Amino acid sequence: MNWTAFWLVLHVSGVVIWVGGMFFAHQCLRPVAAQQLQPPQRLPLWVGVFSRFFPWVWGSVAAILVSGLAMLLAVGFAAAPVRWHLMFAVGLAMMGIFAHVFFASFQRLKRGVEAQKWPDAAAALNQIRRLVGVNLVLGFANVAIIFLGRMLP
Repeated sequence: MNWTAFWLVLHVSGVVIWVGGMFFAHQCLRPVAAQQLQPPQRLPLWVGVFSRFFPWVWGSVAAILVSGLAMLLAVGFAAAPVRWHLMFAVGLAMMGIFAHVFFASFQRLKRGVEAQKWPDAAAALNQIRRLVGVNLVLGFANVAIIFLGRMLP
């Protein structure tokens, strides 16, 4: 079996699910939901969306981390191209941001919705929006690093 191909497919699949899902939520769903729904409808919608999306993100994070480390270890950290090290660092930052979104902001959003404290829930959702925006930029930066980095000596 070609393990390199396996790890690469697993890695890219995780990235597609995570970054693609963030792009859809941030750039497509969010503006329409904000325009068409009031907080009592919009905020529970986001709890439902995130409740379905975040397990996929956890799986993607695991797939990206395991496959990335497997590919790094296959060549050795010292022999790996600099762009791999950059991708690893950016990926770890993204995972840290996601962990904060999940364990802090999302929990505040759920508590606000359950208590029907719409301003509290809206503040939590706004923090999630900003952090997802940061992760989107980092995700696209990682794509640029891997592909444009090939042109570097």
